[in-house]
Amino acid sequence: MAQTYLPPVPLPPRPPTAARAWWLDLLLVLTIAAILYAVVLLAAQWVRPVSSTAIDLSPAALPIYALFSTLRMAVAYGIALTFSLLYARLAAASRSAERILIPLLDILQSIPILSFMPGVVLGFTGLFPGQGLGLEMAAIVLIFTSQAWNIAFGFHQSLLTIPREFREVAAMHRLTLWDRFTRLELPAGAVSLVWNSMMSWAGGWFFLMASEQFTLGEKDFRLPGLGSYLQQAAARGDYRALGLGLLTLIVIIIGLDTLLWRPLVAWSERFKVEQVPSAEGVTSSILLIWRRSVLLAWLSRHLGRALSTLDEGMRRLSPTRLPGPAIPDPHKGPRRDRLGSLLLGLIIGVAIVGVAGTGRELGRVSPHVWLMIGIGTGITLGRVAAAIAIGAAWTVPVGVAIGLSPRWSRRLQPIVQITAAIPATALFPVLLAALLGLPGGLGLAAILLMLLGTQWYLLFNVIAGAMAIPADLREAAAVYRLHSWSRWRTLILPAIFPYLITGMITATGGAWNTSIVAEYVTFSGTTYQTTGLGALIAAAAATADFPTLFAATLTMITVVVAINRVVWRRLSGLAARRYRLD
Repeated sequence: MAQTYLPPVPLPPRPPTAARAWWLDLLLVLTIAAILYAVVLLAAQWVRPVSSTAIDLSPAALPIYALFSTLRMAVAYGIALTFSLLYARLAAASRSAERILIPLLDILQSIPILSFMPGVVLGFTGLFPGQGLGLEMAAIVLIFTSQAWNIAFGFHQSLLTIPREFREVAAMHRLTLWDRFTRLELPAGAVSLVWNSMMSWAGGWFFLMASEQFTLGEKDFRLPGLGSYLQQAAARGDYRALGLGLLTLIVIIIGLDTLLWRPLVAWSERFKVEQVPSAEGVTSSILLIWRRSVLLAWLSRHLGRALSTLDEGMRRLSPTRLPGPAIPDPHKGPRRDRLGSLLLGLIIGVAIVGVAGTGRELGRVSPHVWLMIGIGTGITLGRVAAAIAIGAAWTVPVGVAIGLSPRWSRRLQPIVQITAAIPATALFPVLLAALLGLPGGLGLAAILLMLLGTQWYLLFNVIAGAMAIPADLREAAAVYRLHSWSRWRTLILPAIFPYLITGMITATGGAWNTSIVAEYVTFSGTTYQTTGLGALIAAAAATADFPTLFAATLTMITVVVAINRVVWRRLSGLAARRYRLD
């Protein structure tokens, strides 16, 4: 049987001369020059001694600090996106691989950033002693850990919910691995990837303060950046500097939303699974302006030719036969394959090596500390449940309203971007004085901060799910006069269910991580803490109490993985079986 390929995606037509925007090319050149200048200045920091880095709270330092932080975010996001695509595709390759890789992803997302921090910082500073390059790499890795997991979960869920007839067509045309990935799987996950990427940027901003300034015992490591600027302003109680830093962050968020995310949302509309195009889709005037750029048109032509050559080469090298996404089949038991067996062997080997060290560290933890860990786990679990419940109560109706209405999407997307990306840890000291006077004290304030840090995982996934509802299904609901609860029960809830479960999984892990900064707060030289597992981890990291830090982190990992396996994974399997657009 002859091998058949789908035609490559055509390049965008070159705009006519009258429609070209020369001012846009000048703006692009100036932007590229500013980025290169920031890269040069940042590279100069790599060879500078770590102890010589001081944070300047003057307004004049904000522009270059903002460029530094944005560059770190961009590098971390590029790594996170590549990791997520490969990891999710590998997990979807077979049932055996999925049974190993998805629980491992649960473990990775449940490890708090402060538990990552000591090993990452000490490891990279040990590789480059006395230089800023080690701290720079550590900061990028820590930002990566706040960006990668929700993209991987979202793309994996998109692979599981690809309509069955699409996979059958791909098998009939004998698409290679590369063709299937680029022609079927990436388009199927485009909407989820765009919205989860926005959430990843918001999550990166949230943990930027913890990623650019580290405290390990008596050692204080700092990097020049917007996160360390906000952290220093909060620590000193300098409201003027804190306000200027937040204003700078808001300007960056609005700029990225206008120039990048909004055009990407409009572009991803073409990948919705629908037989009848929507009468009113999401539009972006900036996307139309980008198409008038001479420089971008030139880059598109030359880069397009290079990508076409790469596409042809990858197509020839890719195998034709490949396993499909790991869709659960109730009539078949689990089947082991070589990939799953190899992954299982690697994990068992790593586990055997780590058992001795784990036992030695846990043996140094006193019974009193174990009792405090148990009590703190129960209290933090209650706060996590309250934050998730409150978040779901408002994000589901609001997310559906935004996703189904292009008009409201245009109005509210920038607002959602700004509020999601503003680090709640920077706002929290301002609210702390008022919240401490409430009956619940810091315990109630911790729930609020956890809600501020996790509700966006739910909202962005619900918006993506609502936007992915085909226009023909919405029109059919209107024809059959489905209103109110009937419309929610038969159309909206089944359509957004896979996305909502993905949001619940990532929000749960995010809530446990946020508990560290919610239950242990330092402002104006005073430390406030409440009973909880997050406070134990934060206090242990601040005092370099590594046995307690390890024991509390291991407890958090165990609880998060248990909840995911008992609750969320079962619901995720239900979504893959019953709520695909077949």
